Amino acid sequence: MYNSPAPTGKRWTVPLPASNTNAGFGAVPPERTPSAPFTVSSTTVSSTAAISASATLASTGASQTAAPKPDLKPGNPRFSSGPCAKHPGWNLQNLATDNLGRSHRAAQPKARLLSAIERCKELMQLPEDWVLGIVPGSDTGAFEMAMWSLLGSRAVDVLVWESFSADWAKDLQDLGVEPLNVLDAPYGELPDLQQINPDNDLVMVANGTTSGVRLPDFNFIDENRSGLTLCDATSAVFAQTLDYSRLDVVTWSWQKVLGGEAAHGMLALSPRAVARLEEPAPRALPKIFRLAENGKLNSGVFKGATINTPSMLAVEDLHSALDWAEKLGGSDALIERSESNFRVIDDWVSNSTWVDWLAKDSATLSRTSMCLQISAPVFTRLESSEQAAVLKSLLKKLEDQQVAYDIANYRSAPTGFRIWGGATIESADLERLTQWLDWAFHDWQNQHSANVTGETS
Repeated sequence: MYNSPAPTGKRWTVPLPASNTNAGFGAVPPERTPSAPFTVSSTTVSSTAAISASATLASTGASQTAAPKPDLKPGNPRFSSGPCAKHPGWNLQNLATDNLGRSHRAAQPKARLLSAIERCKELMQLPEDWVLGIVPGSDTGAFEMAMWSLLGSRAVDVLVWESFSADWAKDLQDLGVEPLNVLDAPYGELPDLQQINPDNDLVMVANGTTSGVRLPDFNFIDENRSGLTLCDATSAVFAQTLDYSRLDVVTWSWQKVLGGEAAHGMLALSPRAVARLEEPAPRALPKIFRLAENGKLNSGVFKGATINTPSMLAVEDLHSALDWAEKLGGSDALIERSESNFRVIDDWVSNSTWVDWLAKDSATLSRTSMCLQISAPVFTRLESSEQAAVLKSLLKKLEDQQVAYDIANYRSAPTGFRIWGGATIESADLERLTQWLDWAFHDWQNQHSANVTGETS
């Protein structure tokens, strides 16, 4: 953890968490016992060379145990962490098109926008005295809007433990917010939450989409705080319970747990946040960020009168997802689907000889963006560039087989896999995916072992 000094007018640089599996993440998880011993054929290698090769491979944790190529593929190979898979049963032909080509300010399209807001508010179980609006720029736009409009009148604590939270810290620095206290931790860990000052505004993510580390609860936030809590919850909404009594701003996007289209964000504000908005703005705001006018909340934004032009086709896509979620049983059912998906991956990791969670504490494991690292010594002892090349080859093998698309780690995250487990994913597809992952890794491992044997002989 480190804090910015008292305001001096100087700028400082917000460091990103370490982006290499070999730096900033502590020790590699302990090696699990291989499922079968390593053996070397003596048909083409002399006994001395065979012993040497065997010792070399044993020291690297390699194994010639093969995983059979699975017979069944996932029904849907789309495991991207954003945009995420469409909900089961989705069909483009089922989307209403009556409002396409019409002004979003006309009565019928505007009513459709308002209906989307009201249905989301009910599905989120948002308190009645909160307001919810549709804003441009996906979750990023929503969160930037909140920071620009609300922060600057008091000190800010910002929690940084993955890529997007680091972005928020840098943006606050660029905005000149002072004092700015950055409480940071490397990928796989959470910052020291005890360092938060309830008199300061707090900026955080609920779920680290690029690290697979989430806040297990919000009890560390003082209910009697004087500062506001701004929470980027884009990969947490509808996947974990949010304690609104400890939050003041919640943002998310349609493209995550509901599998909607990108580019639209949702911004939820508590009465305390609204009161802050109605105070004089801390800085000049571009039109697209203006949520208040003449000291009053622009209530139209929260009633379907969007600041910019929305995609009415994307709005209908959202309604389709909401229909599915309501039939499923609402927010609790969505959360349970994510929990079920998490259990599939967690069980697999628990029994795996070659893969581990990136998160260090099991209590913080994300239920949506599930981030994994390859822990087998045969892989971890490679140079970082070699690790990246191996991962790329594994991903291509899976994509070529049409069993998994877009499961690479985020570009600035440690080398590994990132598998989406939100509610639109089927647990059976994840079960099949794990079998293909085993097959792909062990196939590479055996080829690598053969190469080492050839080099040693």
